[in-house]
Amino acid sequence: MSLIQQPTAELTEIMSLKAFHLVFITASVLLAFGFAAWSLMVYADGRQWTDLVFGIGSALAGIGLIVYGRYFLKKLKHISYL
Repeated sequence: MSLIQQPTAELTEIMSLKAFHLVFITASVLLAFGFAAWSLMVYADGRQWTDLVFGIGSALAGIGLIVYGRYFLKKLKHISYL
């Protein structure tokens, strides 16, 4: 008897790499824009230049992630989500 169990098909085919990548990009975009909004609100209260830099940088990162997500979808349009 072997104590190590082999993975079943149910466990290995939960989500494709493409689907996981899209979920991760979407979460990253939401996080970037959320941080940008928070940082810019803090800047409006305290007027520290670092908050402005972080807010603008995070918004640019969110835009860059959207561009990357569109590129990723176009590149892998022939691959299934499953």
